[in-house]
Amino acid sequence: MPNETAADRILSGLEAAPILDPHSHINPHSPTSENLADILGYHYYTELARSAGLAKEQIEPKAGRLDPKELVANLVPTLERLDNTVQLSWFTELAQTFFGWEGDRLTRDNWEALYDESARQMAEPGYTDRIIKQTNLEKVFLTNDFDDPLADFDTNFYVPCLRTDGLVFKLHTPEVRERLAKATGVEVGDVDSLRAAIRGLFENFTSKGARACAISLPPWFEPRMEPDDDHRLHALSLRIAFGDDDLRDRAIAASDDGGDGDFDDDAAWFGLVDDVEDYAAENLSHLVFRTLAEHCREFGLPFDLMIGVNRNVYPAGVHQGRDLYDSRCSLSQYADLFNAFPEVTFPVSVLAPTMNQELVSYAWIFPNVVTSGHWWYSNIPAHIAPDLRARLQAVPGDKQIGYYSDAYKLEFVLPKFAMYRRLLAKELAAEFCEGRGWSEERTVEFGLKVLRGNSERLFGG
Repeated sequence: MPNETAADRILSGLEAAPILDPHSHINPHSPTSENLADILGYHYYTELARSAGLAKEQIEPKAGRLDPKELVANLVPTLERLDNTVQLSWFTELAQTFFGWEGDRLTRDNWEALYDESARQMAEPGYTDRIIKQTNLEKVFLTNDFDDPLADFDTNFYVPCLRTDGLVFKLHTPEVRERLAKATGVEVGDVDSLRAAIRGLFENFTSKGARACAISLPPWFEPRMEPDDDHRLHALSLRIAFGDDDLRDRAIAASDDGGDGDFDDDAAWFGLVDDVEDYAAENLSHLVFRTLAEHCREFGLPFDLMIGVNRNVYPAGVHQGRDLYDSRCSLSQYADLFNAFPEVTFPVSVLAPTMNQELVSYAWIFPNVVTSGHWWYSNIPAHIAPDLRARLQAVPGDKQIGYYSDAYKLEFVLPKFAMYRRLLAKELAAEFCEGRGWSEERTVEFGLKVLRGNSERLFGG
């Protein structure tokens, strides 16, 4: 190829390797789309359309759901004004690759023909297999609720991952406790039964091929690594969170009295608490989180931490278009956790750009901290490039998980990884070939380690 650059040749080397996608939201029972609404209904598009002025009811009506074709018809007039965004470039690339679309801009004049043609192709036998082959996808890691039966799919290709947000932050609700009891056969009522239930989850998930435990965490959460003598407080908090009304009432009385009245020892633990029920639920969250870390250590699973998402910042937004990052979050909140569990590998994803420097520094120092992907609002080239450059320059090469798709449908794996590989090839060429005199072969080998080799090793690929 005339005028081919080192970055071009490195990119060819990276593209030749199959994709191993270490984090997604793929439903293995419905991994690909049935119509264009499944693609343009991805939150990246609905939240952009909402931001650009489309009424929420045109995306998510108050009653029922829109017909798929009607949803696309509503979105397109707004989306055609957003073709400057990288998100729309993902759509263009996948439509051209998978459906033979010859357009380069979705408009009111051409969307319906693409809708009909893509729906025809999606209905063909073997469509999912074709997408996997064209993507050159080797395997994809899932996000599974703790009570997912993990049945009727190929766990060698669709690799399970135990997602634990609900356990940590909502176990005080009857609904989540009932789901946990149904999934494990254990009625949780004290610390020992809680540990037994979580052990049951880990045994079930690892028996089905799970390779990681994962959680997304709000900016305010700071894991507590309490000494053993605080276990009693955990036990009391669990009882209140699970509905011990007598203890709750006595604890509230102790709180109102400031702990100076004639109360039994149990209630006196809450003497200086402003809100007993919130405090109990918070203590329960910390107990569950630490118990999960203990089981990751025992079962040899990495614990994926996605840190810094502030939920429901924009209540009038569409589904998954209400949350943002918070720059007040810091990895210093997790230092005690990393110190307490040196045997557990923590792949860490961050949202705020300022946190990437922290992440690089923590991975520089802590043997068990690994940089992981470019999550959500960081997943655009303007943020990926400097974040990637810092990681390549400062973090040991075998401690970098380069990228994951975070996709809900398999069609998105290809354009998202294509974007990242182009950026990776450019940074590798500049830093290592031009900057340090590495051979292209050595540079490609290193790039493949970042792109997929580390995921394969850390997650037992």
